[in-house]
Amino acid sequence: MNSSHTTAVRDWLLDLQQRICTALEAADGQARFARDAWTKPPGERLQGEGITRILENGALLERGGVGFSHVRGPQLPPSATQHRPELAGAPFEAMGVSLVFHPRNPHVPTVHMNVRMLAAQTAGGGTVSWFGGGMDLTPYYGVEEDAVHFHRVCADALAPFGADKYPRFKKWCDEYFFLKHRNEPRGIGGVFFDDFSEFDGERSFAMTRAVGDAFLAAYLPIVQRRRDTPYGEREREFQAIRRGRYVEFNLVWDRGTLFGLQSGGRTESILMSLPPVVNWRYGWQPEPGSAEARLYSDFLRPRDWLDKEGAAAAVAINP
Repeated sequence: MNSSHTTAVRDWLLDLQQRICTALEAADGQARFARDAWTKPPGERLQGEGITRILENGALLERGGVGFSHVRGPQLPPSATQHRPELAGAPFEAMGVSLVFHPRNPHVPTVHMNVRMLAAQTAGGGTVSWFGGGMDLTPYYGVEEDAVHFHRVCADALAPFGADKYPRFKKWCDEYFFLKHRNEPRGIGGVFFDDFSEFDGERSFAMTRAVGDAFLAAYLPIVQRRRDTPYGEREREFQAIRRGRYVEFNLVWDRGTLFGLQSGGRTESILMSLPPVVNWRYGWQPEPGSAEARLYSDFLRPRDWLDKEGAAAAVAINP
């Protein structure tokens, strides 16, 4: 990838970070994102810089982070070469934006989004590059309308890049954001793609850009529908238990977390995705027939959410 293309990716990522922070500040209405610009000091294994934006104790967000990073390293870590063994030990460059929002109200879902580009130097002196990204939704109290909306926006964003992309990346998301040690999904999914280089660099970037640019349209309508739903201690306790599952996934299975830690990244920025308050209760199970149990039975399983659109249309036509 040439330097002008790299600059274009970087400029878009910085603009995306700013747009998302501005929109969430407006939605929160109380707190603002702090800005922490950082540079890796000389002599460290990883070189580069980034901007970490953090909002805490807001009216909407209990904690939210939107991080930009652009780093270079002497060799790709194992988490980045498991599908590309020929690049083991290759010098690399990586940049991306990653976010996680943990709302205060348990009826508003947690959300994650990431878009990134990696480039590595081959043994022959050439450069190979690839993209990755996606977004996924983690509700505490599932609402089918919200799940359908989130998946519809994802599908529409990917439609110009081939009819296969949404179903393929939706399946990839369901399989990736899965807690193998508990045999349960993290949430209701979305889309996820990694090591993507099937198009040329310009079109791969365009697809990645379409996903990132769709984030606010996918998430903010859900926020506005659920943010004023009443809740109490029961709902907050369940939220804290489910947040514990989120922590387990990020620290045990997430390749992005492993990439950052294995490559010598900035720990504070890598772990900004963790929620502020969590709880683990030994042997906890939801009460049968409860709203908490319905999350497990109806939402924490792979589903074709866009099928719900056809069902809703049929009801409207034939009431």
